Order: sequence, then C-alpha cells, then structure tokens
Amino acid sequence: MKHGDAFDPNCPTRLVLDRIGDKWTVLVVLTLSDGNPRRFTELRKMINGVTPKVLTQTLRAMARDGLLTRQVFAEVPPRVEYRLTPLGLTLQTPIKAITDWAEANVDEVMAARAAAL
Repeated sequence: MKHGDAFDPNCPTRLVLDRIGDKWTVLVVLTLSDGNPRRFTELRKMINGVTPKVLTQTLRAMARDGLLTRQVFAEVPPRVEYRLTPLGLTLQTPIKAITDWAEANVDEVMAARAAAL
C-alpha cells in the first residue's frame, strides 16, 4: 500500500482527513490557535453548541493523533489543560483559510441551498 494517496480507500491518509475534516476538530484548533492552554469548560464555552461527550471524544482523538496535549495538574480539584502540539499548530493556516472562505461565501452557499429546495 502506498502512503499519501487519499484516493486509495486503504490509505491511512483518509483517517487523517477524517480527523482534520471534523467540524469539532476545526473549532478546537481555532480555539487553541493562539497558543494558550485552555481548560475543558473554557473550550466548551468558546465552542458553543458542542456537548461534553462530543468534546471529550474530540479531545481524546486529537490527543491520540498527536494534535494536542492534555496536561493534568495535581490539584484539588484536578486541573486539566489542553494545548496544540507543534503538529497541531501546523493546522492553523489551512484551517484558517477554509474558515475565512466559509465566512466569505456563506451567503452564496445558503442561497444555493435555498434555490435547490
């Protein structure tokens, strides 16, 4: 199997695309892109509309894939902070470009959807 061929259904590149194409992953990257660590509750407030379960799943998957770190502080109650890794930080530019495109073209896309109904 050749790595790096997204058109091959057996290529692991598709797994990477699934992760970075997930809307919650995109929003976590945007939220953490300033380099500052964030706690779970802070992330949840900033990413309005995400359930605790989905945010937990997203953060675990991103940590598993090397995109962010989870640091637990030995305090009472325990404090946990999330921060993008150097690999996660490389997603800033493409995700920001896609977000900018979406914000610039949302009216046209919504008009096309309405016309298709």
